[in-house]
Amino acid sequence: MTNRKVEILLVEDNEDDIVIIQEVFADMKLASIVNTVRDGEEALAYLWRKGKYMATCLPDIVLLDINMPKKNGFEVLEEMKRDPRLQPLPVIMLTTSAREEDVVRSYSNGACSYIHKLVDLDKFKQLIKQFEHYWTGISRVPLVRE
Repeated sequence: MTNRKVEILLVEDNEDDIVIIQEVFADMKLASIVNTVRDGEEALAYLWRKGKYMATCLPDIVLLDINMPKKNGFEVLEEMKRDPRLQPLPVIMLTTSAREEDVVRSYSNGACSYIHKLVDLDKFKQLIKQFEHYWTGISRVPLVRE
């Protein structure tokens, strides 16, 4: 179990999903901080610390939706994995897509996990709790902070 806060960058454009995810993380009270951006371009600006994100640190984990405006999750993932500074960051695809080709493309481009968002609210909340428990309490993430 880690004794430092694990920072998560949530890249999600669906406001309902953002609220649910943030509420579940707040209820869990495990070692996590969730920062949210709403499209692919904003995600890259955050990760590259451009514009209003100049003072941010790199997150420990990126939760990345696929279907977003400006740049989709695949484009963000590909750009992240081309950047040596961002390559070590664990990227978890969190999406409504259950398409096998999206799963394969995600792993082929360097995602370390693929999570299908569940439509049932209670099951979706349970899924987020399991995610947080695993990634903040069991799994060790690389220290890539700058």
